[in-house]
Amino acid sequence: DEIDEIWGELAPGFPFSYHFLDASFDRLYKNDEQLGKAISCFSLIGIIIAVFGLLGLSIFLCESRMKEIGIRKVLGASVKNIWQLLTKDFVKLVVLSSVLAAPIAYYVLHNWISKYDYRMDISLWIFVYACMGALIITLITVSYQAIKSAVMNPVDTLRSE
Repeated sequence: DEIDEIWGELAPGFPFSYHFLDASFDRLYKNDEQLGKAISCFSLIGIIIAVFGLLGLSIFLCESRMKEIGIRKVLGASVKNIWQLLTKDFVKLVVLSSVLAAPIAYYVLHNWISKYDYRMDISLWIFVYACMGALIITLITVSYQAIKSAVMNPVDTLRSE
């Protein structure tokens, strides 16, 4: 009230308005918090969709190569050999996509963070961990179907030949 009175004496005709500094900082970073939550939500949805697509692709690949897998098993291929045969193409694609995406992500993040006064540096280990995470998710998803196809009895797949 005292500040309002002094303000009225010093600047008559101008309304007195005030705000707390912590409220200003809260409004400033509220948009970034909401953006972070939205990005996290959409990233999770994207990962789930990608895993289902990867599972469907691996099922299709195993079904289309079922006779080849049966012949390889009859000729003495182990489960490990068949697993390697079916997963190596997926691993190559994940590594290639990670190598291509990492510089783009670094550039975008660096430009976004550069607008803040107090910021932390982007460590390259974040991209290595992301690549490893994508690789692990890929191996788990594809390995399920690859091992399932590798342990099947070759007589069932080659019976019609």
